[in-house]
Amino acid sequence: MDLRQLRYFAAIMEHGTLTQAAVHLRVAGSALSHHLGNLEAELGAQLFERRARGMEPTAAGYRLHEHARAILKAFAAAEADIRQSGGKISGTVSIGMAYSAVKAIGVDLATRVLSDYPDVELALSESLSGATLVHLMASEVDLALVYNPPADAALRTRSVLEERMVLVGKREVIGDSTEPITFEELLELPMILLRQGVSARAILDDVSLLKKIESRAKLQMNSVQAIAGSLEAGLGCLIGTKLFMQDQLARGTVHFRPIIEPELSRKLYLCELRSRPPTFALEAIEKLILELVRNAVLDGRWDARLIEQ
Repeated sequence: MDLRQLRYFAAIMEHGTLTQAAVHLRVAGSALSHHLGNLEAELGAQLFERRARGMEPTAAGYRLHEHARAILKAFAAAEADIRQSGGKISGTVSIGMAYSAVKAIGVDLATRVLSDYPDVELALSESLSGATLVHLMASEVDLALVYNPPADAALRTRSVLEERMVLVGKREVIGDSTEPITFEELLELPMILLRQGVSARAILDDVSLLKKIESRAKLQMNSVQAIAGSLEAGLGCLIGTKLFMQDQLARGTVHFRPIIEPELSRKLYLCELRSRPPTFALEAIEKLILELVRNAVLDGRWDARLIEQ
């Protein structure tokens, strides 16, 4: 199996037919078919079902595509990195960020990349923390800011900051008070929760406490808009951060109370795949992200505690 075979295979996967893939690659369809046949013979697995309307990937095809996408992206990054090693920083860097991180530094990051690294193409994607991690593991982004990622040998992680969690909701739901509320008391309230799994870990990574919350949750959502609308409608309350619901708190449509016994917190990590070779562009953007996070905390825009490395 060589790089050309992987490129041809990936093109067939992405275009759905030999004809369209051949046009994209500017090679003869017969040559494409020949290389695909050799690849299947070498791997001892059928990668596509040949159908009248095109090529339908098999389970083996889907599995190989995951590996091929990562390999081709790493090769392209290595090639670009060596080309730029003696001069300006350039290339494409894709960043995945949890919603709160984008809210705090997203615009600043885009502004600084345009001014400081004009030859870098920045691809910035926003999602809830669990989905951001999925994108990183699938090699869809190069770098990710994720809350409470699970331990995984495939990941290189660096803790960045710690945020204290609060209870957010309408006053008539959580009480018209600024006094702290205990964890046991909040369990009696109608909870709105991020859906179970990696998204729920963004709240806290204490499994026993998380299970208690999950057992009492009335609504589980993976949509910021749906969560915000439900809070404002008085359908329940949320364990989150002040930054997460900053706009709603500023408008006064929702209220927050500190949580005690125990206090709850979450940590933000900068994550990347160990298998991904670093590039000059990626290193530069990583340093810039850490600088922007630090500035946001120090000037009060991000209510958090920096974790010094």
